[in-house]
Amino acid sequence: MGQEAGSNVAVMAPTGDDEVPALGPPPSWPTSPDPPPSAPSTSGRRAPRPPVLFPHLPPPPPWATGGWAAPRGAPPPPAGSWPGPPGDRDLADGPFLDRPGAVPVTRGDGAVWVLFAVVGFVLGQVVGLAFIYGLAGILGQSGRVSAIASASVPPEWFVGASLVGLWVGLFGGAWLGSVARGTRRLVADLGIRFRPIDLVGIAIGIGGQVVVAIMYAPFIKHIRNFNAPTNKLTGAAHGGGFVVIAILTVVGAPFFEEVFFRGLLFKGLARAFTPRSGEPSALRTVGVAAAIVVDGALFGLAHGELVQLAGLAGFGMVLAFISYRTGRLGMNIVSHASFNAVAVVAILHSRGGVLH
Repeated sequence: MGQEAGSNVAVMAPTGDDEVPALGPPPSWPTSPDPPPSAPSTSGRRAPRPPVLFPHLPPPPPWATGGWAAPRGAPPPPAGSWPGPPGDRDLADGPFLDRPGAVPVTRGDGAVWVLFAVVGFVLGQVVGLAFIYGLAGILGQSGRVSAIASASVPPEWFVGASLVGLWVGLFGGAWLGSVARGTRRLVADLGIRFRPIDLVGIAIGIGGQVVVAIMYAPFIKHIRNFNAPTNKLTGAAHGGGFVVIAILTVVGAPFFEEVFFRGLLFKGLARAFTPRSGEPSALRTVGVAAAIVVDGALFGLAHGELVQLAGLAGFGMVLAFISYRTGRLGMNIVSHASFNAVAVVAILHSRGGVLH
């Protein structure tokens, strides 16, 4: 073996009578490649992009370039299904069942979301009791918790503690669903998005109260203390306490309850009740309708008021339908807030518009 002067390329020496031609010098490769596309050249102009080696191939799908985290068990959507920047698929309106890869992905995932809804609701009851007993101990009311709970107008600290504790469980169940059987992006998985069109929810909420009033009108004379649930929520609150309870009722309750009932529970039911294929069909329509009815019924039952069950369940079905059609929770939250605001205003009106 030998080397030519001035070259790093090895050449084969001749052996015997056979002449082996020596390798020539290597071609003159450029010593400094062009800067990357993002780096500006010294002349002030952007350097040219490198040529596309395989122009006939389609661009990689978003999941291949880190655009989104594919949920557990989800086949990646076909390339081009969701053009544009990563995350566009999460911002599109419409039924989530029509979106490739939307969570929950499989019927099993949907069943797990329903299970997490049960866990979250039970957890909320436990946390609520813990908050109540904790505040009762601070206020020196530990021995009166049972009597306060059965009172027709419990104090505002009792109402606030029970609501906040319940919301901890509801939100925790939704978080578990996103982490265990979703993309771990809670806002995108549950559809917590708003649009200007969601202001239509104000009319939906007010109209819902009007429809409920018409529904109960023939029976109102035979129902004893129809407004007992509302009075129990705000009856003992006065002044600043009433303002706090009103904010919790009009702002807090709509957000956390919609995240739980329409973001977690309804999506889990809809996926569990419908075929795996994403194509619209009669079976899918029946499954979605069943999910709407079950979600509304559970929404009414969760409030624990037998007399108001029909009205609350009916309004819950309306909210579930809105959630399915928009694929978001924005209009639901606005509708729910308006529905509750009408009740708060009615209580304030019954007091002569005075907070005491």
